[in-house]
Amino acid sequence: MNQPREAATSFGSEAGAYEAGRPDYPEDAVRWLLGPVPEGRRLRVADVGAGTGKLTRVAVALGAEVVAIDPDPEMLTALNRSVPGVPTFVGMAERLPLPDGSVDAAILGQAWHWVDPSAGSAEVGRVLRPGGSLGLIWNIRDERVGWVRRLGEVMGGSRAESMISGGDPPIAEPFGRLDKRSWPWRRSMTRATLTSMVRSRSYIITAEPEVRARIEAELSTLFDEIGAVGDDTVELPYVTYAFRSIRP
Repeated sequence: MNQPREAATSFGSEAGAYEAGRPDYPEDAVRWLLGPVPEGRRLRVADVGAGTGKLTRVAVALGAEVVAIDPDPEMLTALNRSVPGVPTFVGMAERLPLPDGSVDAAILGQAWHWVDPSAGSAEVGRVLRPGGSLGLIWNIRDERVGWVRRLGEVMGGSRAESMISGGDPPIAEPFGRLDKRSWPWRRSMTRATLTSMVRSRSYIITAEPEVRARIEAELSTLFDEIGAVGDDTVELPYVTYAFRSIRP
């Protein structure tokens, strides 16, 4: 079985697949996630576990001043291409390369399930100003739809899905109550982008070659059945779950 830290830092080898296959975040969800905006100044935000910049680019578009942090230098290189001009640093939630009280919000997209909640909460609390927000967000496929449920069965479960299905994600001091919101939506995807999405998952990246070959053969059969052929698109339903806690 793959160790969590090995899996958490495996994405760089498939940075291109991650960028092509993973969905962006709904703007309304990110606006809510960022929390209260300090009066009279621009919001300063740390995107922790930033990956290729899926969450970074939305925060920037909303007017935030963002610094991106990720444990994988290859992912940060991809982020520099997709969101040029954003400062990037190698780091992780438990060890942030930021001064005390230096940001108004720390946001983590598809990332908190890799974090030690006690150490991560304490470190995020250190870099947040009083009244700043910790924001956690996930895009989760809606498996109430039959073919999407089959897709999940072929790919195997993920740490993110396990965390969300178990209720609210765990946090610790200095944070207390978590507020929660969700947004259902759909993404048009081709066979190529569906395949990239699957190949970007840590379980697939770190799997043995014969396991990957079996999964891709089963996916090919499924994609044929649902009409994801050539440039034809299918609608993949998602639910975005966002959680926010304010630092005292």
